[in-house]
Amino acid sequence: MKDAAADHSAETIFLADYTPPGWLVEDVSLTFRLAPDATRVLSRIRFRPNPDGTQDRFFLHGEKLTLISARIDGAPVTPDVTDEGLTCAVPDGAFTWETEVEIAPAQNFALEGLYMSNGMYCTQCEAEGFRKITYYPDRPDVMATFTVRIESDLPVMLSNGNPGASGPGWTEWHDPWPKPAYLFALVAGDLIAHPDSFTTQSGKDVALNIWVRPGDEGKCAFGMEALKKSMKWDEEVYGREYDLDIFNIVAVDDFNMGAMENKGLNVFNSSCVLASPETSTDGNFERVEAIIAHEYFHNWTGNRITCRDWFQLCLKEGLTVFRDSQFTSDMRSAPVKRISDVIALRARQFREDNGPLAHPVRPESFREINNFYTATVYEKGAEVIGMLKRLVGDEAYEKACDLYFTRHDGQACTIEDWLQVFTEATGRDLGQFKRWYSQAGTPRLTLRETWDEGTLTLHFSQRTPPTPGQTDKQPQVLPIAVGLIGPDGEEVQETTLLEMTETEQSFSFSGLGARPVASVLRGFSAPVILQRDQDNADRAFLLAHDTDPYCRWEAGRALAKQALMRMITDDAPADPAYLGALTTLLGDETLDPAFRALAMALPSEDDLAQSLADTGHVPDPQRIWDKREAMRDAMADFMPDLLAQLFDAHQVPGRYAPEAAPAAARALANSALALLSRRDGGERARVQYAEADNMTQQLAALSCLLSIGMADDALGAFYDQWQSDRLVIDKWFSLQVAFAAPDQTAATAARLAGHPDFDMKNPNRFRATFGALAASPAGFHHASGAGYRLLADWLIRLDALNPQTTARMSTAFETWKRFDADRQDMIRAELERILSRDGLSRDTSEMITRILAA
Repeated sequence: MKDAAADHSAETIFLADYTPPGWLVEDVSLTFRLAPDATRVLSRIRFRPNPDGTQDRFFLHGEKLTLISARIDGAPVTPDVTDEGLTCAVPDGAFTWETEVEIAPAQNFALEGLYMSNGMYCTQCEAEGFRKITYYPDRPDVMATFTVRIESDLPVMLSNGNPGASGPGWTEWHDPWPKPAYLFALVAGDLIAHPDSFTTQSGKDVALNIWVRPGDEGKCAFGMEALKKSMKWDEEVYGREYDLDIFNIVAVDDFNMGAMENKGLNVFNSSCVLASPETSTDGNFERVEAIIAHEYFHNWTGNRITCRDWFQLCLKEGLTVFRDSQFTSDMRSAPVKRISDVIALRARQFREDNGPLAHPVRPESFREINNFYTATVYEKGAEVIGMLKRLVGDEAYEKACDLYFTRHDGQACTIEDWLQVFTEATGRDLGQFKRWYSQAGTPRLTLRETWDEGTLTLHFSQRTPPTPGQTDKQPQVLPIAVGLIGPDGEEVQETTLLEMTETEQSFSFSGLGARPVASVLRGFSAPVILQRDQDNADRAFLLAHDTDPYCRWEAGRALAKQALMRMITDDAPADPAYLGALTTLLGDETLDPAFRALAMALPSEDDLAQSLADTGHVPDPQRIWDKREAMRDAMADFMPDLLAQLFDAHQVPGRYAPEAAPAAARALANSALALLSRRDGGERARVQYAEADNMTQQLAALSCLLSIGMADDALGAFYDQWQSDRLVIDKWFSLQVAFAAPDQTAATAARLAGHPDFDMKNPNRFRATFGALAASPAGFHHASGAGYRLLADWLIRLDALNPQTTARMSTAFETWKRFDADRQDMIRAELERILSRDGLSRDTSEMITRILAA
């Protein structure tokens, strides 16, 4: 069989090989004559030699373009055209380059460049989609102003910047702020605006619009309020004001990612902007709020200051994720947000760091940049910003950020530029801290304690395991937030930030009357795995008395994890000490209901599997699932009266509101309902389903019924009610797979893939079905191998249409080396089958090759 990996391998790009562009762009004029199968794009680009570059070869990127004509300063030229772009002889000085190309948006199922979604034209150019629109130096360090003319009979035609002249069948837009091509956007279609306005702190009025398909107008109000809150927050916290006359958001059904921060014209996956009480859960509302904030914050951290090259992706994404986390913390509960971020980090980024896809926050090389939009770049990148802020303090952080915005506005920057402003603002040497950007892997922080006549000494050691391409690790700078709690439960040492820089380092606390219990890594002050020899008595003590919400939650999680590990490895019964401590916490009405709901959640199946592997056990996914189910049964049996009390006491009367307080009450009540349903046969869940006037309550009840195998009638009713709402039906697909018994998970996904409403071309629907399969470890890793075969079949089909989504979904296989030999053999066979396919994309080829190399 033909070697597909060899056919579709891409040249490896190295950070060390960066060279400045030979030519810079002064301004760009584009004309789009839209037609589904034959859109004409006319470009007029003013180039000039870059004094810092070399002009040995004039090259423009271009893929899947039909070149109609090319001119230099008005004279026709004949470039040398390849599948990757074109080269051409050009004058020594400045010149004007003009081309006309033809593209077919209706045939663009990869959803990169200009494509169509339900009759609407839209674009996605990050990272390298602009080269599928016209010939251009498609790299982030080439920035220019853009003027765009759109010609079409569609009623709405949008692009970046401010609106210009318009007439029947045409409109023009001008963006006065220089930007790289990846931030270009165009949308045209039959759309309806949800309008509003915002007045900036300097008194400038900005027109705001959320553009949607007819029928979605009622799902825009929350998103608009989130946008206005984001604009106000960025002014108050970072001093950043919006800089155009208009800000547009467009909801698109077919989109590979969550959203895109194109200057002045944000394009959103519909699931990340549309929200209503009837169709969206509390979690959906919070996600919409956070993603709208994230994309808006990119206006400064990503757009006004962008990346010099794609190796610096974390410069914009890590910083902006950190900013949107700050925003959500201010809008909602800061402790709950922090714990939620830690849960997500451990579930996605720690798993990535511990497997074949591990890479530094700033990679040193890549073959396909789309494969590096990862949890490491985003979430770990945000953690690095958080550590830097803790180390320098709030005042110095603000000072350094102001210097960054002032010095680098309008520039394409690097991590070195970012760290330099902190060095100047604080006088600190950040050379060692920079290792967080260059060194892959999650550090293991080991703690040993000694007590001697009133002095407690904490002895720390750090070790980062080898990762692909990096075997020897150097010690990191670790900010370790520590507090001490006395035997009476009172804090005897407030939070102190210890700065660890060596492989081994000790810190002492003297003058203590009695040995305290150390509360370590408060607020999850560094993204590490803490290993300490701590007994259950101390964990229970911290669960009862710790003043730090994260450490209190972590103590409960450690108790639950140890109890589950004993159940899995030794067949022990559920630990009554854990159940008792949890009962005490849940009954504490002084605690945030959302915090108590988080405390009720058990460690995930994947978390337990990794912990078993770390301790030398080969994880059995079915056994892990069985014991988690047994623990849930034990929880339901241990505290039935308390669960009923929590459920009754936290019902939210009156009209639904997505704010933090009622959402927290619903979270706790629904967590209690999930356990109560195991003992009441779903009686309460059926009542809640029948009476629910919002999606949070309806979906929670349906989930409870699915979990006990009593949802057949409700599933049918749910579909009948919501079959015309595509986002709700995504939930219907996902829930059925997620709650299927492990031996039925693959069969359920296969059945749903044959449903008339399944559409593999729609990333949301594909992820709802097969993402749910991959996220169900016992089902996906069932001993039959059915999950592996099914996912591989569909990834092969999808790759021919949408390589980006295929490559990202292939990460379901990344933990394959932790399992038994039979499962490894089956997974290897499927990975090799995918890799052997003729025409496999370079996106998927790279991912499968890296996973196989584990």
